[in-house]
Amino acid sequence: MKALVLKQYHQLVVEEAPVPPVAADEVLVRVKACGICGSDVHGIDGSTGRRRPPVIMGHEAAGIIERAAPSASGWKTGDRVTFDSTIWCGVCRHCRRGEVNLCDDRRVLGVSCAEYHRDGAFAEFVAVPARVLYRLPDSLPFEEAALVESLSIAVHAAARLPVHVGDTALVVGTGTIGLLAIQALKARGCTVVAAADVAPERLELARRLGADAIIDTRTADPAAEMRRLTDGRGADVAVEAVGLPATVRIAVESVRKGGALALVGNFSPEVPLQLQSVVTREMTLFGSCASNGEYPACLELMARRRVDVRPLISAVAPLAEGPSWFKRLYDREPGLLKVVLAP
Repeated sequence: MKALVLKQYHQLVVEEAPVPPVAADEVLVRVKACGICGSDVHGIDGSTGRRRPPVIMGHEAAGIIERAAPSASGWKTGDRVTFDSTIWCGVCRHCRRGEVNLCDDRRVLGVSCAEYHRDGAFAEFVAVPARVLYRLPDSLPFEEAALVESLSIAVHAAARLPVHVGDTALVVGTGTIGLLAIQALKARGCTVVAAADVAPERLELARRLGADAIIDTRTADPAAEMRRLTDGRGADVAVEAVGLPATVRIAVESVRKGGALALVGNFSPEVPLQLQSVVTREMTLFGSCASNGEYPACLELMARRRVDVRPLISAVAPLAEGPSWFKRLYDREPGLLKVVLAP
């Protein structure tokens, strides 16, 4: 099969690779679309330590079942599917508690690190356990379905928050997850959702996707803007989708007394925290990791266009063009958001 392989750091090559073996509980999926995640882009230079060459990256994918192992009951050749990027064991204490995103033996497709190596979906075929499969609605194209993993992260973050109908929310960062979080918070009942970022074109896209207010943090004070929008209170809830010291500070300062903040961005391993502000205003902080069973709801939201992922897709390109698209994303070419490769 053809696969996009990270041979060395900064060296991506499309080459022949063996079709992955199919274990007793797995299915072989013919990949029709696979999105390039920011973690893949950051991984090609070795800085994350989670894309050690050689590895086939890619975990945001959809396709058609080519072959199902006998024990993969309920699935057959030709089924249109997507799958969770997290492969959970199903037997550890967290899995038994329904916290599969916190699985003690968690594996992520397309990741090669010190603990494990699991090739991903930038290839014609990928093998995944049947337990992480989800059936696609007939109306949902593969290239849109490839974004369900990103949407599930945003929906999970929004679900961590104690949202009430009529609440006011702030989303800090308008990358893919932030733009999807705007829509997820609206779907949960927030009446006003504001978006904060430094990129004017992303802020305009946020407005198109439902943001009621946009805040350019280069020229405006986000906390002051949120107080202006809420009669001096601040946002009821916020989602921080970047993970930098400055953006975490913005989120903390913009939430009201007794409000809640979901931290989903993790660009920096450590950030300072305004501890006194969090304590004296009795804020609640929620960490948010990956997703935990939100795929069916996300697929329904996408199929009904309650969440529209189409404006986030900058390009759909053949796998052979993968190296050039990776370089353009790594170089931060203006205007690019989500690129989907079609093996």
